[in-house]
Amino acid sequence: MPFLLLLEAICIFLFSKVPTTLPLQEVHVSRETIGKISAASKMMSCSAAVDLLFLLDGSHSVGKGSFERSKHFANMVCDSLDISLERVRVGAFQFGSAPHLEFPLDSSSTRQEVKAQIKRMVFKGGRTETGLALKYLLQKGFPGGRNASVPQILIIVTDGKSQGHVALPAKQLKDKGITVFAVGVRFPRWEELHAMASEPREQHVLLAEQAEDATNGLLSTLSSSAICTTASPGPCDSQPCQNGGTCVPEGPDQYHCLCPQAFGGEANCAPKLSLECRIDVLFLLDSSAGTTLEGFLRAKAFVKRFVQAVLNEDSRARVGVAGYSRELVVAVPVGEYQDVPDLLRSLDGVPFSGGPTLTGSALRQAADHGFGSAIRTGQDRPRRVLVLLTESHSEDEVAGPARHARGRELLLLGVGSEAVQAELEEITGSPKHVMVYADPRDLFNHIPELQGKLCSRPRPGCRAQSLDLVFMLDASASVGPENFAHLQSFIRSCALRFDVNPDVTQVGLVVYGSQVQTAFGLDTHLTRAAVLRAMSQAPYLGGMGSAGTALLHIYDKVMTIQKGARPGVPKAVVVLTGGKGAEDAAVPAQKLRNNGISVLVVGVGPVLREPLRRLAGPRDSLIHVAAYTNLQYHQDTLIEWICGEAKRPVNLCKPSPCMNEGTCVLRNGSYRCECQDSWEGPHCENRLQEDSSHTPPSCHREGLGTRKVLPLAERLCPGGSSECLLRASGSS
Repeated sequence: MPFLLLLEAICIFLFSKVPTTLPLQEVHVSRETIGKISAASKMMSCSAAVDLLFLLDGSHSVGKGSFERSKHFANMVCDSLDISLERVRVGAFQFGSAPHLEFPLDSSSTRQEVKAQIKRMVFKGGRTETGLALKYLLQKGFPGGRNASVPQILIIVTDGKSQGHVALPAKQLKDKGITVFAVGVRFPRWEELHAMASEPREQHVLLAEQAEDATNGLLSTLSSSAICTTASPGPCDSQPCQNGGTCVPEGPDQYHCLCPQAFGGEANCAPKLSLECRIDVLFLLDSSAGTTLEGFLRAKAFVKRFVQAVLNEDSRARVGVAGYSRELVVAVPVGEYQDVPDLLRSLDGVPFSGGPTLTGSALRQAADHGFGSAIRTGQDRPRRVLVLLTESHSEDEVAGPARHARGRELLLLGVGSEAVQAELEEITGSPKHVMVYADPRDLFNHIPELQGKLCSRPRPGCRAQSLDLVFMLDASASVGPENFAHLQSFIRSCALRFDVNPDVTQVGLVVYGSQVQTAFGLDTHLTRAAVLRAMSQAPYLGGMGSAGTALLHIYDKVMTIQKGARPGVPKAVVVLTGGKGAEDAAVPAQKLRNNGISVLVVGVGPVLREPLRRLAGPRDSLIHVAAYTNLQYHQDTLIEWICGEAKRPVNLCKPSPCMNEGTCVLRNGSYRCECQDSWEGPHCENRLQEDSSHTPPSCHREGLGTRKVLPLAERLCPGGSSECLLRASGSS
């Protein structure tokens, strides 16, 4: 390619102007020429079967600072090597008073692993026994190498002030076919470097203090030799043309795409995408050491491509970007840039920070502060979405912060490697909200999928149907506080699927354990946000629980007109339990069903208990979940059941809208209440004035003040049926 010819010509020109006796540190080249060399070398990648060994001087004469510069030079060289066990293998020794193997050539199969091992090398000090290190390699060979079956390269980085002889062992290494580069560090003794280096020496003696120049020189020498096949990446190597487009290079950094007909009008044959939905999106980029700089830059490039593909002047979406490691840093506030070019320029400035991977902390901070001024309320509030991009496991707990974020009505989406798939599913609450890739190059193929997820809302609960819905949570000691928290999180996720208001869906919550308690009634909270907050505050009770007593509590004190239940509205109770304490629940559940109230049982545990089967009844009203952590995967099934029940025909007299022993009578698609003596009103709610002192006998038996102390069997069978009493007695 033309740029390779340019590079070779520049190198020949430079070295032809340098007398062989002139010390290399006195060579002066214009900045423009150095810039051209640097630009050309960064487009090179040594890709061949080669064994390359670094021999780094870690003696006291070099010092710790120059040793770190030696490591920096080694890492820069690695950036241009196609490192794998089949192609370029890299190993390293450190020497001082004695040679020390840092890592063999076969210990790492990727560039990232090699660079990480070089970074971990610790300065040891000692005498400068270069000759001793060379003799060791003569005797032992390249550890982890391929026994001279492939070219061998030795890169010695030293100040050249050995306390022994180096010329003879260096000659013996070169006689074995090993190519030797001698790289000076600090204030090197050039005569010794020349004695060790291969011919031509002016091309094999370099200066590590100027790491970029030394790297350029080394790669230039390799490219002109038969040792290393140089694969120079062109503009098409990154496969910029999408959807089957063909890349045609136009010089070292220009190209154009031949696109299929459907994508001909788009840059890089990108799919025609748009974000027509009204949303605020915050991209949360993992900027920790666990993801690495390479992974961070890949994530940032993904966001840039996404913005280019989907945003235009008509978009209703607003985008922001934040990075995190130890702390969250909002680099681009949501909605600050409406102009796409300005947004892209601001993305270039998002920094990589390194540090620990504290994803949980970042989620909580992003939920509380990440959207800033983008937060609006009421009907004017857009959907808010947090898109997490990471390739590393979190070092802190993520479940609680994720629940907190979802509780603030944020949609969480996760994009990452297969290694973190399970963690992303835990964070987002659903496998459907996670996009993973096996090969990092596949990351960009998820742009259309992400666009689809951003603009497709979760299926609503029963948005077009009115519904009175009560959740009943087992808060007994058999469940335990940790699993109770899982139940709370699950019902919060379910509540997000319903339009909570007095005209559509009303939600109530009952918990039971050592006692039965109405956490909140059907008419207590009139908005979804209020319901979510109240669900989080529901108490864990402990003790022994009775599901039967809790169901009767719902029958008597929750699903009633007095407590906010609405006549003519479908009614459902969802029981979530570990199964213990359900032995007395079958008859109370049937009592609810007989009164027009649907009952579904969600049983959690590895074994499905027989009492739960009886509690669920003859219809398909049972969901078995193997573990509390798996509840999230059954949410769609539960919502589907609830919506099905909401569409069932309603008997206006079940449960009875009539109070104080009034009788409900259906008439012409409506109902009326026939009241007992001393009561009047549409629902028999008003006592007649002249009978204010009289209390009907039935009220003494069924009034709220005395009903609590009646035996369970009598409460189940108010008519006194002997058959009913017999069955109920066996349950109580």
